[in-house]
Amino acid sequence: MYNDKVMDHFSNPRNVGEIKDADGVGEVGNAKCGDIMRIYLQVENDIITDVKFKTFGCGAAIATSSMVTEMVKGKNLDEALEISNQAVAEALGGLPPQKMHCSNLAADALHEAIKDYIAKKGK
Repeated sequence: MYNDKVMDHFSNPRNVGEIKDADGVGEVGNAKCGDIMRIYLQVENDIITDVKFKTFGCGAAIATSSMVTEMVKGKNLDEALEISNQAVAEALGGLPPQKMHCSNLAADALHEAIKDYIAKKGK
């Protein structure tokens, strides 16, 4: 059902954990399938210098969380806001259609973390 890249990010997820005193935290979930994602950001001069995640969900949910952290590290906030759930799925080489709606919430969690950062900084 999953390609090798998705399986790699599921089996060996990157950037798992949390950042204490994170500059921004975003959490999203899908009650229909139970996936919950939380993304933590550390930001310096509007550049994402560190990013971690905690995800409760299926293999696709973990893989998309892992991939989005790889995609945004070192990017500025505007670039990170342009990342869509579709872009995350494409970076993984695709997801099964039945997994797109519930498991690919990673960009949404990222965007929520950026909104939290902006709100905290009063920008």
